[in-house]
Parts: sequence; structure tokens; C-alpha cells
Amino acid sequence: MAQGEAKLMYPGLSGFYATMLPIAETFVRIVVGAMFLMHVSVKFKMGAGAVAANIFAKHGFEPALAWAYVTMFIELVGGVCLIIGLFTRFVAAVLAIEMLIALLFVHLAKGYSAGVGGYEYVLLIGAVCFVFAIRGGGPYSVDRLLGRTL
Repeated sequence: MAQGEAKLMYPGLSGFYATMLPIAETFVRIVVGAMFLMHVSVKFKMGAGAVAANIFAKHGFEPALAWAYVTMFIELVGGVCLIIGLFTRFVAAVLAIEMLIALLFVHLAKGYSAGVGGYEYVLLIGAVCFVFAIRGGGPYSVDRLLGRTL
């Protein structure tokens, strides 16, 4: 075992852990991508104008309509790219930055709890995107099929 490496609770399952880790990472990547698609679907139902008026203009982001379109595009394309593992590092970094901006400018003042509009959700999803920005899409991704990571 390398220095600093976690000791396995059940060392006899090391082969299982090694086999399942890429599957678990893929599962999390797909779930987070789907979460972005569900999140942006609400914005599409509201319409970009309503999103701009209700969210971006209220928090001082101008031109609000342009910001609404940009974030809707990022979340739609980013969600699809995460699900299939295409341009994973780049897309995940962009989504992590978007979540950081949302945390700082929209959710932070409301406290931690997502139930009252706090930063709990955006912190978690942003942190997961940060990890994918560092680690990439993994073995079960289009990035791996193409032999490139961006």
C-alpha cells in the first residue's frame, strides 16, 4: 500500500473495489448530467425572458436575457456532454464555475439549506463537477473512445 493511501475495510474485496470504481464514477457522471438537464428543463418551461427577469436581473447580471441564454446553453449542452462523457474535463470545469458563481451571487445569502434556496445543492453539484474536471470522463466515456480528453 502506498503512503497516504486509504486502508481498505475489507482487503479481500480489493478486486471488487477496483472493478467497481470506474462504474461508480460513470454512474455519478451520468446522474449529474441528468440533474443539469432536469434543472435546465425548468428554465426552458419558464422561458428565457422569465429566467432573465426573475433570476439574473434580480441579482444584477446584465444583460439578463443574454446571461439566461448562456446559462441555459451551458446547462443543456453540458448535461448532455457529461452523460456521454464528451469533452468532460472542459465541460465539467465550465459547469463548476457556473455553480460557484450561482453559489456566491444567488444562494450564499440564503444560507446552507437547499430547502430555502441556500447553497447546499450548488455546492455539491459544483464540487462533483470540479472532480470530473480533474479526473476526466473515465473509461466509459466518448472521450476515451476518441482517445482524447479536453
